[in-house]
Amino acid sequence: MIPFPVILSSPSGGGKTTIARALLNQRRDVGYSVSCTTRQPREGEVDGVDYFFLTPDEFALAADRGEFAEWAVVHGQRYGTLKREVERVLSSGRHVIMDIDVQGARQLADAFPSSALIFLVPPSAEVLVARLRNRRSEGPEALIRRLETAVEELKAVSMYHYMVTNDRLDVAVARVSSIIDAEAVSRGRRDQSAEAEVGALIEQLQLEIRKQQEIG
Repeated sequence: MIPFPVILSSPSGGGKTTIARALLNQRRDVGYSVSCTTRQPREGEVDGVDYFFLTPDEFALAADRGEFAEWAVVHGQRYGTLKREVERVLSSGRHVIMDIDVQGARQLADAFPSSALIFLVPPSAEVLVARLRNRRSEGPEALIRRLETAVEELKAVSMYHYMVTNDRLDVAVARVSSIIDAEAVSRGRRDQSAEAEVGALIEQLQLEIRKQQEIG
């Protein structure tokens, strides 16, 4: 199996982080790339596990050094994925799953073209608003800002290879898991096909060499 990045995107409240965590618990062939952010930790979040929580100056320095595969400003805070984190997981033989926004997904797909891009959508606007309100960490202005961002993010759905509606969490997790399996099988077949094609070409060239040697 050749591991590849799996990029999950959704509007805030779309469930990308929850689904990523569920897949990490269910699958041994999936690892997580810990992202960096300048925002403050929420209750229960642990530095180095949920995010690397950096100061704005620390983040800027890492960006200047070219350490990020992608980074973006989202809701007034910086978020980014370290190249070394992605490579760490891939080198362990596992797919690397990342929950990142649309801006970051575009950059990361450029940095890692083998990425599988999956967009998660809520079943309705009402459900999305309810999920954001249930966090109780959003004031009215912040809620409006996130909803405006959600509208722009939804417009980018055509950039993604797959779209999954997150109505029931267990069903959405199963669908994303099936996509990973299908991609792994498909890529394996493409690899085998390429090897067979190259092998046949080598045999033809070797035959032609022998013919030319006999003529000479």
